[in-house]
Amino acid sequence: MNDAIAQAREHFVSGVSRIAHFWGFPKAMGAIYATIYLSPEPATLDELVSLVGVSKGAVSTSVSHLQRLKMVHKKIKVGDRKDYYTAETDFWKIIKNILKEREKHEFDLALRTVGESLEMLEGEGASSQQKLAAFYKERMGAMKRFFDSLDSLVGAIVALDDLRVATVSKLFAKFSGNL
Repeated sequence: MNDAIAQAREHFVSGVSRIAHFWGFPKAMGAIYATIYLSPEPATLDELVSLVGVSKGAVSTSVSHLQRLKMVHKKIKVGDRKDYYTAETDFWKIIKNILKEREKHEFDLALRTVGESLEMLEGEGASSQQKLAAFYKERMGAMKRFFDSLDSLVGAIVALDDLRVATVSKLFAKFSGNL
């Protein structure tokens, strides 16, 4: 690989690592996705270890997470015991899958704690720390309203994408039926 191509690849991998970190994922996971994305052929775990420079355990964990998010797909080669990985290239699918993660029990539980914390303060109007309780209620209420709005927005985005896919499928079926 010539210097300009190698530099562009490294710069790209670094950028995707920073984006992953910004969204709360490990930088190594971003580097692994970027490496698979730029791989013209499906990549093995051993190749990823060599290319990204992290341990096989870290690569394996990140690839599993990327598979759960449907950002990478496992491929099998007949006669070969190794697993090979390709990148999802439809970025709308990736965003949709990441947004769907919010539906997981752990995320819902974490968001629910904000509302439960607010409920715990309901009887604190006349306590000696009334001012602090009022401040907490204001802050927790604002966060709860934000998370409720965000949850509704994410639900709408996911529903719109599902509607888009269904509409395109129907149009394609009508179009192909006229041929």
